[in-house]
Amino acid sequence: MKIAAILTGKKNSTLKNKNIIKILDKYIFTYPCIEAKKIKSISYFYSSSDSEKILKTTRKYGFKSIVRPKKLAAKNSKHIDVIKHAIKKMSIDKCFPEIIVILMANAQIIKAKWIKECINILKKNPNITAIVPVKKNNDNHPERAKKINNSFLNNFINKKNISSNRQDLENCYFLCHNFWVIKTNEIFKNDGLPPWSFMGKKVKPYIIKNSVDIHNTIDIEIAKILIKKKNIYL
Repeated sequence: MKIAAILTGKKNSTLKNKNIIKILDKYIFTYPCIEAKKIKSISYFYSSSDSEKILKTTRKYGFKSIVRPKKLAAKNSKHIDVIKHAIKKMSIDKCFPEIIVILMANAQIIKAKWIKECINILKKNPNITAIVPVKKNNDNHPERAKKINNSFLNNFINKKNISSNRQDLENCYFLCHNFWVIKTNEIFKNDGLPPWSFMGKKVKPYIIKNSVDIHNTIDIEIAKILIKKKNIYL
């Protein structure tokens, strides 16, 4: 099966210059590039961005540039549209992969081993539409969530008996935004579970211990710890 990797990352974000921050002397977007290039089964490498720095730097790692138009680099731009645009540009190169590995520029907690294992699982299981890393997080369990109505807190989920102990709750998992492995045809079907409906209806979880997406300065410090102590925390 032909496999392609696409790094996605735009210039502007809520955290200024987020995607070109350096952690331990490396741009954060180079971490996924380095790990993906270790995987022999990936034949094609692309980088989709409106940032010339990201495009120029990733070219040094062997990623072909896809210049993202302004309409796909806005605050309200959807990831699926970015991915579809990249795939269409790839087709001009006669690149028609059956599996796409989506790499996120602001997530440097990533290991080649994880990507490789996810690819192998997807290749061996025709019924799976995608496989994505997830991490357990009962602290932010939906049954513990609140909303504000008329200036007072109310339960987000209307349920009478909810334990205050996280250990008593059904295990809750959140998607990690470091990489996703998806069958290409599912991206265009776009009929899976929202909000990531482009992953298809049969998304298999790949459970990992830790991951962090860079959204603020605290995330940067957490990422430094995870990278330095990866043998303990990852």
